Amino acid sequence: MVYHLLYSLFEINIFRYQTFRAALAFVFTFVFVLTFQPIFINRLKRIGIKGQPIREEGPKDHYSKQGTPTMGGMVVIVAMLLSALLFNELTNIYVWMVIVVMLAYAALGFLDDWKKVTKQDSGGVSGKLKLAWQFGVALLLGLILYFTGFPSGLTFPFFKEVFVDLGFWFVPFVMIVIVGCSNAVNLTDGLDGLAIGPIMTVAAAYGVISYVTGHAEFSHYLGIVGIPGVGELSIILASVVAGGLGFLWYNTFPAQVFMGDIGALSLGGVLGTIAVLVKQEVLLVIAGGIFVVEALSVIIQVYSFKLTGKRVFRMAPIHHHFELMGWAEPKIIVRFWIISIVLAIVSLTTLKIR
Repeated sequence: MVYHLLYSLFEINIFRYQTFRAALAFVFTFVFVLTFQPIFINRLKRIGIKGQPIREEGPKDHYSKQGTPTMGGMVVIVAMLLSALLFNELTNIYVWMVIVVMLAYAALGFLDDWKKVTKQDSGGVSGKLKLAWQFGVALLLGLILYFTGFPSGLTFPFFKEVFVDLGFWFVPFVMIVIVGCSNAVNLTDGLDGLAIGPIMTVAAAYGVISYVTGHAEFSHYLGIVGIPGVGELSIILASVVAGGLGFLWYNTFPAQVFMGDIGALSLGGVLGTIAVLVKQEVLLVIAGGIFVVEALSVIIQVYSFKLTGKRVFRMAPIHHHFELMGWAEPKIIVRFWIISIVLAIVSLTTLKIR
């Protein structure tokens, strides 16, 4: 709205620049989350909403977190939505695609969180229903992209000339990327501040990538697929980073509030969707390496136990394995953040090394 009012109507030229609007989105989102998160926490307590239930099979140390307010991701999502409506070009179809996925996954996350806190049961929404909703939303997006002529090829980091056209297989590939990223982020959200750190580093990396992908000269110089219009997504990603910083103020160890599935599922869905829209899906494996390892640790644990009756890790996801090895929670969190920062930087170097 600000963009259309001040640039399109009054022709204030500075609002034409995505970098300036990204900065505005960053400041707005950070201040909003920092201001309204404690209000949200106090409101939950005042109306008698019970906090996060703890899984019985989880680490015993986590029982001390029983009752910590959850669904803090709602404030981040509201801030991001308002930021997008204020500072994005609202005629841009890619902006609306990201918003729809974010809200659809946030609705699922809210339902899951609500069932958990009202019934004080860590089960929440059934896994089948979750996946059905997630895949359904991703399927719709994949079909829209495919039938509107969006590039259906697959690009690879470090290789400029390699471009594999997936054809209609692009649709299920989109579904796997978005749903996989959403659930991987959700699995990572198990310690105070653990998930939000990598979310911010991946968002920062893809903020740069979306900007250069949407810029004709930069994309040509770097030898990447140029997608006109996706530069607007850098504004949303700036909002993700700012929302993460504001949330981390209250989520850092020991957490005053948890993100909940409303935050983890939706933010993961946003990152997966943007990776698809900027044609850097495979790069997400590098940039979001922490999420990949967390998800793989669960898959390996489950199938190892089914096939051999033995567990590879003391507990999955892998951050619990390190907890049971005696690592302090802050040490695990900060080391995962460090790895995530390094992976984000490596992912950006692939733009040039082609």
